[in-house]
Amino acid sequence: MLKELNEKKTELKKQSEEYKTKRNELNAEASSLAAKRNELNKKTKDLINEAQDYKKLRDENNDKVQEYKTLRDEVNSKANEIFAQIDQIRNVNNLGGPSIKDIRKEIDRLEFTQQTEVLTTNKERELVNKITELQKLYVAKKEQLESNQELKDLLNEAQKVRDEASEHHKVLSEYAQQAQEYHDKMITTFKEADKVRADSDAAHKEFVKFQESADEQHKLFISAQKEIRDIDKEIRKIKKGDVDGRKEAAKADARKDAEDIFDKFKSGGKLTTENLMALQRSGFLK
Repeated sequence: MLKELNEKKTELKKQSEEYKTKRNELNAEASSLAAKRNELNKKTKDLINEAQDYKKLRDENNDKVQEYKTLRDEVNSKANEIFAQIDQIRNVNNLGGPSIKDIRKEIDRLEFTQQTEVLTTNKERELVNKITELQKLYVAKKEQLESNQELKDLLNEAQKVRDEASEHHKVLSEYAQQAQEYHDKMITTFKEADKVRADSDAAHKEFVKFQESADEQHKLFISAQKEIRDIDKEIRKIKKGDVDGRKEAAKADARKDAEDIFDKFKSGGKLTTENLMALQRSGFLK
């Protein structure tokens, strides 16, 4: 029985060390994954903050776009009023052909198209030629109208107003371009944050898996340790029982020897010093 218990204890110790080693390995891997997850979470937070900064800059530039768009439209409205006066005088003086306002408006439209759209070489050439023709027509019409002093004054005023509107439009376009750049950066950064967050979620999922496996190994280790302690208790009981049994057997033998010596004494035999000591040890002599 004692041999079997010792063999079982040895096996349990071996298993316990295996559980402990495996648990520590799994905990180390879980710790590494937790560190990776935390680093990715921090990176995600930083990217989101960066994207929010881009969003703020985009919105600020869009506000400027709206501000200069309002200024441009107000100035253009003023220019249209002046061109309306010019058209009225032109009609009164029987100056035919397209109005200088319409010519100017068409030139502005075509120039805007040239600046903002991607065109083929042929389309670009056609557009440039058309703008050149309209500019010549605009100059000729302007010269025609400038022969009239009142028209000349209005044309000069209209040109100044148009130039002011063009400046507002130029600034507007710059802010619009910056707003688009910040918008693109914001979208790119948010997408990167989503990707990093997905990596973080995957790392957390792996962390949980390794942590649960480590916990399971720890439970097995604790269970094996408890079983070892139970076996140790059982071994101690058995060993204690063997000692007590040997003591009782020794006492019984001493008692029997004492009885034999005493019977010898009662029969008239002589007792030696050793016999007396044996009787004393056995309890016959008190």
